[in-house]
Formats: sequence, structure tokens, C-alpha cells
Amino acid sequence: MPMGARRSLLFVPGSRPERFEKALAAGADMVCVDLEDAVAPDHKAQARAAAIPFLTAASGPERLVRINSMKTADGLRDLLAVIEAAPTAGMLMLPKVDSAEELRQVDALLTERGLTPKLIALIETAEGLENAADIARATPRLAALMFGGADLSAELGVPMAYEPLLFARSRLVHACARAGIEAIDVPHIQVSDL
Repeated sequence: MPMGARRSLLFVPGSRPERFEKALAAGADMVCVDLEDAVAPDHKAQARAAAIPFLTAASGPERLVRINSMKTADGLRDLLAVIEAAPTAGMLMLPKVDSAEELRQVDALLTERGLTPKLIALIETAEGLENAADIARATPRLAALMFGGADLSAELGVPMAYEPLLFARSRLVHACARAGIEAIDVPHIQVSDL
């Protein structure tokens, strides 16, 4: 998909596979099945089993799966399930990326199996923000950095509002521009606010 065509991103919980088709039909440019925050710990395995077939189907909007952090056992299980499924399309969203090395490790595992999924790295910690420029250039497989403003605002002890997070947003945009990749802003999470 050409740069600039990713105008909207819709998340759907991985534990609600009955909503996947509805999400795909909603008109978003990208639909992401979430295995991380939207899934309770005791439902991770079932959500993973539902999300992998979603990723491997190629029709409709661009498909993503947000796996769990690579610093967790669930994240490693998610990545291994993706590798075993060998998708030929789709993207993986990696949460709480703190260093370029995390992306290089994922890239190496996917490359070892000849897999082509692109990556989106979520920058949502102070450490990740500090390393954003290096993360943005970690691998050619990286399509975008996404601003995780909710988690970052909690870590910084500031409201999740535009002004307190302006420096973080600016730093992320700068890192993406230098690396020639896309920047995706924090999702709007107040769904009742039209």
C-alpha cells in the first residue's frame, strides 16, 4: 500500500472473532486484531488461535495482528504461532518496543523462515521514546512507528492530552521522517466522544 494510504486503523479484540468480519466491513484502511491489551490473560491462547487465520487471509483492508510484548512469554508464543502459520501477507504490530535490537530479533526469525510480514513498532515507554531514532532504522521490514500515548502518559504521570505529549509526538515524527517510514498517532480511545 503506498505511503499516505493508511488513513484509519480499527482495533478488534482477538478474543471476539465474531467481530472480525464486521471490523473488516467498517471501511477502515487497516484492521488490527489485538492479542495484547484487549485480551484477558486467560483468553490469550484462544485469541491467538483465532488471530492467525485472520492474518493469513489476504482479502479486504490491510490486516494486522498486535502480538504481546516480545519481553513476555505470550509475545514469544504469538510470534512462534505466526511463524508456524507462514503468512504471505499482513503486518505484525509489536507493543512496548524499547530498542532496535527487539525488532532485529523479530526480523531475523521471520527472515529465517522466508516470511515477509512488515512490522509496526509501538513506542509507548520513555525508553522507547529515547531510542526512537534507532528503532525507526532497525530493519527495512519496519513500515511505521505508532505512538502509544496512553501507556507513555501513564509512565510520565501526565494527562493523555495533546500538549503534555507534544514533545513525544514530535520526536516520533522526526525519527520516522529521518528513516523514511510512516508515523501513526495514538488511537482515539474515547469511543463515546464523537
